[in-house]
This record gives sequence, structure tokens and C-alpha cells, in this order.
Amino acid sequence: MKGAGGTSGGAGQFFLDLILMCGGFYLLLNAVVVNSTFGMGAHLFGIGGYGVTGGMILVPLVIGIAMIFYNARNFFGWLLAVGAFGAMVFGVISSVSMNLRTMSAFELICILALAFGGLGLFLRSLRGQAQEERDQERARLRS
Repeated sequence: MKGAGGTSGGAGQFFLDLILMCGGFYLLLNAVVVNSTFGMGAHLFGIGGYGVTGGMILVPLVIGIAMIFYNARNFFGWLLAVGAFGAMVFGVISSVSMNLRTMSAFELICILALAFGGLGLFLRSLRGQAQEERDQERARLRS
């Protein structure tokens, strides 16, 4: 039975590297603080220097929904509703900001070493299969 990467053994190293990588990325993502400025009167995005708020987007959305309920085949109503909904989703996503919480340089270096060291070791444990297949293919072509 072949282990990780198609080589004999290596399953222990594979799972250890996977745990290192997952632990490091968990700690890294756990240190990220997500904030949003979406709210009453907050500008979601700007068009030509003019700030567009969430309430300005709700007006065409409501008009589009009313037009759809009046006549479901009304193309302009669908365009208005879908466009306003898309603009609202775009505005919410663009109003999100991500910051790294305050931590010491040692903590950050340890987290990055865990995450990317584990990623490198994990990818190395998967590399064995591709190299072994190439060696077998070369040996087959020579004979």
C-alpha cells in the first residue's frame, strides 16, 4: 500500500504537515478583524464623486420589485431589481475592511512559519508521486 504522494510510507509526515498548515492558517485567519461601514447614511461606493448610500439603492429595488409584481414579464422591472440588488451586494462587499489585530512580531513570525512552513512541507509530501511517475515513464521508454 502506498502512502502520501504515492511513495511507500510518508503518511505520518503528510498528516503532520497538514496539521501544521491548518493550525498556522487558523491562527492567521483568527487574527484578522473584519469591520464594515455599511449602515444608515454610510456611502457604499461613489459614482463620479457622488456618494451612493444604501437608501438610494433601495428605492430602485422597491420600484423594480413593484414592477415585477405588476407584470412578471416586464424586462425593465427585472433589470431595475437585479441591478439594484447587485449594486447593494457590491456596496456591502466593498465596505468591508480587514485588519490584523495587534500582536507582537514574535507571534506573527510564529504564525507565518507555521502556516507557510506547513504548506511547503505538505506540498513536498505530495510531490513524491509525480517524481516517481516520471522516473517510471523514463525507465519504460528506455526499455
